[in-house]
Amino acid sequence: MDIVTLDVNHPLWLATLEQLPHDVYHLPDYVALDARRTETLPEAFLLQDDDKIFFAPYLLRSCSDIANSFGAEVYDIISPYGYPGILMSDAAANDPKFPDFAFQQFGHTLQTRGVCSAFLRLHPILGENFAKVFLSYPLIENGKTVSIDLTLDEAKIWAKTRKGHQSTINKCLRLGFSAKTVSFSEYIDEFIFIYEETMNRVKAIDIYYFNRDYFEGLLKLGEKVHLGVVELEGEIVCACLFFESCGIVQAHLGGTKSEFLKQSPFNLLLHQMRLWAKERGNQYLHIGGGVGGKQDNLYTFKSGFSKQRHEFFTLRSVVDLEKYNDLLQFRANAINKSVEELQQSQFFPAYRAS
Repeated sequence: MDIVTLDVNHPLWLATLEQLPHDVYHLPDYVALDARRTETLPEAFLLQDDDKIFFAPYLLRSCSDIANSFGAEVYDIISPYGYPGILMSDAAANDPKFPDFAFQQFGHTLQTRGVCSAFLRLHPILGENFAKVFLSYPLIENGKTVSIDLTLDEAKIWAKTRKGHQSTINKCLRLGFSAKTVSFSEYIDEFIFIYEETMNRVKAIDIYYFNRDYFEGLLKLGEKVHLGVVELEGEIVCACLFFESCGIVQAHLGGTKSEFLKQSPFNLLLHQMRLWAKERGNQYLHIGGGVGGKQDNLYTFKSGFSKQRHEFFTLRSVVDLEKYNDLLQFRANAINKSVEELQQSQFFPAYRAS
């Protein structure tokens, strides 16, 4: 049995992914990119016992912003933006004892690194059975996500689309809107403008803003990144970035110009991109859920494209209880709240609650 902590340059990272279905969010270049954005350290934990593989990429984050008076540095770990989480081979997931054993070893390794807590966002498709295999580490449900089943024929995909969306798509076509994929590198400026305008309009919180370095970094992912756009008379009116890996296409980030909101061209974009993704032999177009997993207006919009749903889980673990409680007390004192108030916030880790 081998247990290894990998940096993004370790050859075992990519070699392991070659053995497992995975998403772009698991790639070392993507994890490294999000680490630069968040000022964290990109790593992955690997436990392999013959054909049983447990793999988890993460970002190692300093807790010095909470308290810097410890004798040694204290950290926590989080997932990169998106849906990365844990990957396991079939042999690992089907062994009743292996998942809990592997996560226990993961925790021991983290503890030796000075980590006090772990917060992992699990993949709604690749990890959809994990709630049944992690018996000692119950997962937290964070709402549902929507995907389109691309194994259906086009007529059935259309039939499973909400009537209102069908009407909007047809109206956009009559008005002269057209959807297509274009080179992200050539249209990066247009995309950034539309995305930032959209985030400003919806008053998005900071985690949904990304600097230019992030978007330029995505170009290094090459053919796994695609830009879908809708045009009207030569003007791009909406755009969305899509990731493609192992039969899964992810709608990553997107937006619409304010002046075209009334026509709802994003409906046409998602319709065209699901046909594009199907033509390329993919099985899923995953379009995600609501903000923070809520069944909000965004979720309602997405749910009109398909009846297929997935549970979105997070795994939350206190790795070092003593350090966790110390940070919790530091935080409570700093913001003039009680430890109990922070614990009742439902935010994890509680020492980062406000």
